[in-house]
Parts: sequence; structure tokens; C-alpha cells
Amino acid sequence: MAAVSSALMAAAAVALGGGLILVARRLMSGNGRATASALMRGKTVIITGANCGIGRATAAELLRQEARVILACRDRGRAEEAARELRLEAGDSGEVVVRELDLSSLKSVRRFCLEVVKEEPRLDVLINNAGVFQCPYMKTEDGFEMQFAVNHLGHFLLTHLLIGLLKSSAPSRIVVVSSKLYKYGEINFDDLNSEKSYSRSFGYSRSKLANVLFTRELARRLEGTGVTVNVLHPGIVRTNLGRHINIPVLIKPLFNVVSWAFFKSPVEGAQTSIYLASSPEVEGVSGKYFGDCREEDLLPKAMDDLVARKLWDISEVMVGLIK
Repeated sequence: MAAVSSALMAAAAVALGGGLILVARRLMSGNGRATASALMRGKTVIITGANCGIGRATAAELLRQEARVILACRDRGRAEEAARELRLEAGDSGEVVVRELDLSSLKSVRRFCLEVVKEEPRLDVLINNAGVFQCPYMKTEDGFEMQFAVNHLGHFLLTHLLIGLLKSSAPSRIVVVSSKLYKYGEINFDDLNSEKSYSRSFGYSRSKLANVLFTRELARRLEGTGVTVNVLHPGIVRTNLGRHINIPVLIKPLFNVVSWAFFKSPVEGAQTSIYLASSPEVEGVSGKYFGDCREEDLLPKAMDDLVARKLWDISEVMVGLIK
């Protein structure tokens, strides 16, 4: 017990030291928010999963930039609550709209897109932000493994059905939120639905690799249309994305200290999404991978054009775009 207590105290001291360093860095660099301006005035933005975490922080900043922001969320009640808070925070800046979207349901994705295309005259930015992380094995109503369905297939169909509106609104942008964990993923075409074997962590990493491959193939197909698409990793961020991870009760207080000390806040984690959605610096840039508002290199497996095209073709069949 003494050894365990000493280890916990040492870890807490390291966390505290890291926290002090992080606080000092944040105070020196400001609060991590982009400078508010009217960059997005007159522009409409859709953000999936925008009622909390990175999505909500992204919505808040784009509202400050005077955008019209559509919160596309599975839980309408939580989205309405987030919208009320965002309106209070934004004051007279921008406009918030709530629309229900369940990315685990292809029917919901199609219904959402029909409403948007019917009621929205333009769409300037689509931010594919929502995701699930390391959930237990489960299938969607369409029969797909949950992480692959929400993180890849739902956004694949969503983007496809909104691409016409994005093209007619060009220059426009698509922003895809991936993860550095893509590095541990593999696209196994013999078991995309994880019916032969399933690992929570592998399933997540595979879906995030699919995000990167999708982005690169979409960028190739959108050349010359005025629509750009880029993918990013936000870093390790304190959000509820990790709700499926079981942390022992005795360790949880220490984990909370460590996460506060070393993880990004949602506002900090949203900065690259905001940058790719609104910055003039990336006007015309497409098919790139970003972290901390800078372009980064990808592993060779994320740049395999043959795999990207095969994944695209199979995804079209899976979501019913091709019979």
C-alpha cells in the first residue's frame, strides 16, 4: 500500500508540475481562442456533433465570426440547450439553428440532407466533427459496426448528399475531424464490419484512417469545383468522447488531474477546425492533413490512392448510393 501511495503521489506531483507549465503557457499565449472578426458573415456552416466538446467550441467561435451555424446533433434536447447557451454567449453575432441528425442511421442522414437542401439556399462549410470512441461492439439499425458507421459511413453519405449545395455555394469548404490514432488503423476489406474480430481501439483507429483516405479521395474528385476538403487531428482533448472507457474509481481522481494538466480544453482542440473553416490562409488548399493549424505529413498507408478508391467504391455500396 505504501508503494502504491508513493507512486500515486509521484504521479500527482508530475501532473501538478505539468499543469503549472501548461497554465503558464496558456497565460503567455492568451486563452487559445482565435481573434473574433466578421470573417464568416453571410456564411452558413453545418457542424455535426456540435452540442458539446470540440463541436460546440467550434460553433461558438464561428458564431463570434458572425456565421449562421447549424448544429447537427443526435439528441435534439441537448442541442437546443447548447443553442440557447451559444446565443447568450454570442449576443448579436451570428445565428444558431438546430437540426436533428443521427449519423448511425442512414435514414436520418437522408432526411437531414433533404431538409437542408430544401430549406438552405447555400452551404459554405461542412464540418464532419461527430464521432464515437471505443464503444463496445454493437451494430446500427442498418447492420453496421457502430464506430465505422458513425465516424465514416454516416459522414460519407452526408457529404455526398450535400455536395451539390456545396458546389453551388463555392468557394466552399469541407472539414473532416480525424485523429492521430489513424496511425494504428488498417483497412481490412475482408472484415470492414468487424464480424470476424473486434477491438474497440482498432475499430476507432480504422474509422479515423478511413476519414483520412476519404478526404484525399474526395479532394481528388472535387478538383476544379471550388470546393476544398481537408482533414485534421485535434490532439488529446478533454471531452466526453471517452465515456465508454472504464477508469477504476481509485484512479479516476488522478486521471482527472492528469487530463486537466496535459489534455487540451475543447476550445484549444477546436482551433484547427476553426482555422480550416474560416482562415483565408487555406483558401484553395485541399486534400491536406493538419494539426495545430499547420500542415503535417501522413504515413504512407494514409496516402494509398488505390486503397482510398476501393474504400470509396465499397462505401458507396454500403450506404446505398450504388445498388
